[in-house]
This record gives sequence, C-alpha cells and structure tokens, in this order.
Amino acid sequence: MDSLEQLVASAVQDFDAVKDDAAALENAKAKYLGKTGQITELMKGLGKLDPEARKAQGALINAAKGRIEAALTARRDALADAQMQARLNAEAIDVSLPGRGRAGGGIHPVMRTWERVEAIFRSIGFDVADGPEIENDWTNFTALNSPENHPARSMQDTFYIEGNDSEGKPLLLRTHTSPMQVRYARSHTPPIKVIAPGRTYRVDSDATHSPMFHQVEGLWIAENISFADLKGVYLNFVKAFFETDDLQVRFRPSYFPFTEPSAEIDIAFGSGPLKGRWLEISGSGQVHPSVVRNFGLDPEKYIGFAFGSGLERLTMLRYGVSDLRLFYEGDLRFLKQFN
Repeated sequence: MDSLEQLVASAVQDFDAVKDDAAALENAKAKYLGKTGQITELMKGLGKLDPEARKAQGALINAAKGRIEAALTARRDALADAQMQARLNAEAIDVSLPGRGRAGGGIHPVMRTWERVEAIFRSIGFDVADGPEIENDWTNFTALNSPENHPARSMQDTFYIEGNDSEGKPLLLRTHTSPMQVRYARSHTPPIKVIAPGRTYRVDSDATHSPMFHQVEGLWIAENISFADLKGVYLNFVKAFFETDDLQVRFRPSYFPFTEPSAEIDIAFGSGPLKGRWLEISGSGQVHPSVVRNFGLDPEKYIGFAFGSGLERLTMLRYGVSDLRLFYEGDLRFLKQFN
C-alpha cells in the first residue's frame, strides 16, 4: 500500500514538473502507464498471487492507476489552458482603438432623377406604373404597331432570352418601358394618365448609350387630349425638373411606329453653359389608332399622347455629365459628388 501511495505521489510530481512540453508529459505518462510502465508491471505480477490476494491487490492497483490518470488529465488541461492564455495575450485586441464604422451611403444620380421625375408627375395627377422587365413579343412590339418584320424593329437591337411566350415567340428583355402603357391601359378605364419609369435593355454602348438604361414613358388617354396638352405637360415638367423658367421647348417632326403624328422634343436653356443650344430630350406623339385599339379602346372615341425620355439623358443635362458610362463604372470619386 505504501509503495502504491509513493508511486502515485511520484507520478503527480513528475507530471507537475512538466511546464510547457507536451512530449515530456507523454514520456512521463509512459513511465507509469505505458506498455513497460510501473503500473503495467504491477498488473502483470498479479498472476503470481492466489485468487483472494489477486483480487485485493488488483483493486488497489486499479485505484492507484485511476489517480495517476486523473493527475495526467489535470496536467494536460492545465498545459492547454496555459497555451491558450499565452495565445490570447499575444493576440489581444486593443479595445481602445477607434471603431472602423462604415461611411453613410448615398443615392445614385440616376435614381435621384427617377425619384424627382415621379414626384413631379404625381404632383400633376399622373399615376406611376411598374411592370416586368422580361417581355413577350406582342406587348413589346406588335401591340405598339411594330408587327413581325416591320422595319421599325431594326431600330431596337434586342436581347432575346431562352424560353417562348404563349404564341411560341421568344421572350426578350424589354427595349423600352412602352409595354407598360399597353399593360396599364388594358387594366384601367379612361381617362388614363400614367408614367412608367424603369430599366430597359438594348445592344448598344458608347458615350451616350448603355446596354442597360432607364426610361420614363408617359401616357394620357381621354376623349379630348391634343398636342397642346402634351406641350403643356412637358413644358411644365422640364421647368420643374431643371428648376428654371428660362427655357424653351420645340417639337420636331419625327417617326415612331406607335404614334402618329410623332415628334422629337428639344429644349434650349436661356442661360448657363448650354445657353442657346437645342438639346434632344424626348420622343413623343399622338397615340396611333392601332395602338389605342390594342389598348382595348375605341380609337374613334379616345385619343391621347405618349412620350418617352431617357433618365440618364435627363441626369446628364441636369448635372453637366458628358459621358453616360460614368454612371455605371462604380467610381466613388464621381458618385460622391451627388451626395
């Protein structure tokens, strides 16, 4: 019994003597619990004893073995805790450093224009409509008086996508927001007074064009709406948008398949860096009778106008930006100017 107590004490002393060397601790373990360790040798010697003595001595040896294993586990845990503490101390975070907060975000200049356009038209009684960017052939082209093989379709290089519509024709990314005029008019009764801002897509890219861009379409359909109403609405809009009364609006004859007659809208500022220059800003016209019919309305009873403006174009004129591509390059030096 005394020899077992001394053996346990010796093992505890050897384990405690190991400071930070895991290998040394394993060597100390082998001295007592290994294949040739002292406890193992004692267990082997039990075979020489009679059954009663073997049972009693075996219980004592197992108890001593358990105490040695507990001491070994305790020392392993102590060494692991010491190593973790040393690592934490070495990698300590100085909580007195100032926080690295994120800077406040801002609204993109084109989105600023979008919000401004919506606010102006809402103030004069227009609804705002939104719809899908993936369109079918009928809504994007045919209903707007551009049937298949019509020359006007070549004016809009188009992104077609996988999948067909109910008539078996390919789906496409909308080339303008005019399809929303069709969708809105077919679900509302006149008078119809709505704008449809949103993203559009065409295979086009240069200093004034982008494969993805933004448009706002306007539509007013009632029994007695004329070009005079179009001029009044658009003049009111550009004066409010550019915050000046010192500008002029003119209409130039043009062609669009969905309006007849059709006109390009130009503006000229009376002061500032663009003084005296006529700048194209929108397409417009009286809604074609075929399109009114595709709205589900009687063109003999209802008449109206439509227009379409590029939001990037409006943004470029408002802020004096010469290259549309700057809006989408993600250069914070450029974008921070607007916030």
